[in-house]
Amino acid sequence: MKALIALPVGLLTAASALAQTTGAPDSAAVAAPTPSPLTVYGFADGYYGYDLTGKSQTRPGFLYSHHRANEFALNNAVVGLRYDDERVRGAVGLHAGTYVEANYAAEPQVLKHVYEAYAGFRPFAKAWLDLGIFGSHIGFESALSKDNWTLTRSLMAENSPYYESGARLSYEADSKLTLTGLVLNGWQNLRDNNRAKALGWQIQWKPTAKLLINSSAFYGNEQPQDSARRRRYFHDFYVSYAATDKLSLAGVFDVGKQEQAARGTKADTWHTAAAFVRYKLAAKWSATARYEYYYADRGVIIRSIMPTPTDANFRVGGGSLNLDYAPTSNLLFRVEGRVLRSRDALFPDDAGQPAQTYGNLTSSIALSF
Repeated sequence: MKALIALPVGLLTAASALAQTTGAPDSAAVAAPTPSPLTVYGFADGYYGYDLTGKSQTRPGFLYSHHRANEFALNNAVVGLRYDDERVRGAVGLHAGTYVEANYAAEPQVLKHVYEAYAGFRPFAKAWLDLGIFGSHIGFESALSKDNWTLTRSLMAENSPYYESGARLSYEADSKLTLTGLVLNGWQNLRDNNRAKALGWQIQWKPTAKLLINSSAFYGNEQPQDSARRRRYFHDFYVSYAATDKLSLAGVFDVGKQEQAARGTKADTWHTAAAFVRYKLAAKWSATARYEYYYADRGVIIRSIMPTPTDANFRVGGGSLNLDYAPTSNLLFRVEGRVLRSRDALFPDDAGQPAQTYGNLTSSIALSF
């Protein structure tokens, strides 16, 4: 009897041991699913802007982002697809909003709502060759407000390219250094306005995890086909530094020169600078202070790409203070106060008369995915 009982118990014990060695594989041995090379992304930035001076519903003409005043508006809404399988990559994105209305006013209607559209591949290891429409290689600030230290963009950022069309070859020399060369339709042109192409380059060096140094340049003739050539030279330089876990600093300096139409005449030049100090107040709160300055001979670039010798110089400086609250990783609520002051009377006051000072308040809720 004992032998009859022991037999099934032994069989069960053996079966259990066999199941432990030949059953379902251990969870640690299961390969993780391969990430899809295709991703969907989106961004929406709703805002309310209030001008402390003047009664216009649009802000000064050299401000393109969040440029509506005294109304609720949508600055930029973007939705798109990106593909990257480490050998081939590309993206297609569409956008709409008051930023598009203001900053793409000179572009063909069929292209205004293209945020990015490019295709690329690796011609050799650590390099990418892209062709199409993509973000600019110039500047510390992005077209998406969530990526910037301040809600509104600085004068230098508003008046240098935010998008480009052409060919881009980038090479990662090592983990700290990236080199990029570009052939472009022009200075923030989706469609070429003449038969000349522009050239650009970018060097990004990150010697430590806390320090980033950038040098970007542009060279080209940006006059319409039926106008005299005026070659443009431009250089953008910035440094950002995470001093501590809470304190970050950034400095930006741009300088440019454009020939005048008359041969032998002194070129029009402009230079602009900005300094940023960002401090993390708490886990979800941060604040940023900005100082900025912009000077342009005869208002070149910021007021006209074809200034005349009698046009007035442009001198504006100012500052802003930004308060950010991020309740989640993909939502950002921001409030900013900003004051600009000009040597000349550039800004209309409440009575519609020229004034030297301009101020505004802007608030925004931005969602990204």
